[in-house]
Amino acid sequence: MGELVGNKHVEYVLSVERRKDDFHSVLMEHLRVNGAYWGLGTLDLLGKLDTVDTEDVVSWIMKCQHKSGGFGGNIGHDPHLLYTLSAVQVLALFDMLDVLDIDKVTSYVTSLQKEDGSFSGDIWGEVDSRFSYIAICCLSILRRLDSMDVEKAVKYVVSCKTMDGGFGCTPGGESHASQIFCCVGALAITGSLHHIDKDILGWWLCERQVKSGGLNGRPEKLPDVCYSWWVLSSLVMIDRVHWIDKEKLIKYILDCQDTEKGGISDRPDDAVDVYHTYFGVAGLSLLEYPGVKAIDPAYALPVNVVNRIFFGRCST
Repeated sequence: MGELVGNKHVEYVLSVERRKDDFHSVLMEHLRVNGAYWGLGTLDLLGKLDTVDTEDVVSWIMKCQHKSGGFGGNIGHDPHLLYTLSAVQVLALFDMLDVLDIDKVTSYVTSLQKEDGSFSGDIWGEVDSRFSYIAICCLSILRRLDSMDVEKAVKYVVSCKTMDGGFGCTPGGESHASQIFCCVGALAITGSLHHIDKDILGWWLCERQVKSGGLNGRPEKLPDVCYSWWVLSSLVMIDRVHWIDKEKLIKYILDCQDTEKGGISDRPDDAVDVYHTYFGVAGLSLLEYPGVKAIDPAYALPVNVVNRIFFGRCST
């Protein structure tokens, strides 16, 4: 089995952060705030967050805030819950949540809750169980969970449960590993995991492991490194992570590294990107790989950051 080339991944993330005008960067322009979260999250898990200028990052993040209180994917872009959570997570990484007008952000998030408890992602109204998780996670980090109707939100998430034990993006939707993470994460944060049949869901999730050791998102699909996060985090939250072959999964993630230039791809020998780099490293964290900081499976933030938010500065 290979080893994690952590320093190479740090160099790769920093090089992506410096590139502003190449083709790949232009394609990412609309979700640069998400990219910042993936890249900075990788650096923090590898103990290298101090390699970036906090003031520069925080200043840029705040320029992405809309007058509504929500954040866009870049400066001047329309606000959406997806980018708002990433912005809050980045500020949490740097212990800079106090730069926010928390009332304003809270008001934006709660304004998107619908009568049935679901959330739309923005003013245009698309509803998805992802947005329920994002709203719950965001308000929880801001210590404002009581500002939304939690009971209705939980009821809606539970209504997205499928007959195979998983969750879809809306009621009646197909089970998918990333939607399962969102629904399980939302239920974990709200103390509502009792709504899940952990054995049935755990079985569906552990069946996502294929011969190569990697995990897929749905039956009959190819494995992808990002599911090392979406599947594993859910298994950790429902206490069934011991149902998969951890060593084979570690080998799969390490096989997807570019050991020369850094970065992790979806599958071995494919092109690397920041998204798969982050979720590959985050997967290794859940697998307790040496040299990678512990990550919280519900908040997708390092455990020490989550402890700092909820318990003060007692943990490093």
